[in-house]
Amino acid sequence: MPSVICNTSPLLYLYRIECIGWLPRLFAEVWIPEAVQDELQIGINKGYSVPWPADYGWLRVVNPAFTPSEWLASDLGAGEIAVIALALEHPDRIVLLDDALARRIARKAGLQVWGTLKVLLEAKSNGLIERVEPYVGKLASAGMWLSADIKARILRLAGE
Repeated sequence: MPSVICNTSPLLYLYRIECIGWLPRLFAEVWIPEAVQDELQIGINKGYSVPWPADYGWLRVVNPAFTPSEWLASDLGAGEIAVIALALEHPDRIVLLDDALARRIARKAGLQVWGTLKVLLEAKSNGLIERVEPYVGKLASAGMWLSADIKARILRLAGE
């Protein structure tokens, strides 16, 4: 079973569709950097319903030892920067990122990148769900932007 380093949006979307509990069933370990926890705290402070890491015993807050300073001037958020930096220190772990720029950068760095939609596919292949389609709809209702092409591609990959 692989281990993962997760950014804010996959945690948030899986929480919103009541599937955050899939993570410990799909991964041996789930890490987030403190920057992701800080982003979740901002959401709580603004009154949003977001997951709080301390409520999930399987979720560990782990920080990178080093963050390249030139990344701080990029268009990446603090969570994305910390996730990628931590993954570079632990390249055997899968990286969960939804942001297109962050995903491109992580892939160029040689990291294995999954997004929230890949988690749905894995949930189906591991027998956690029978169909992906209802969850794709739930993600769209939860605020995830999904083009018609992306929806069709995910459903095709799911065999639906």
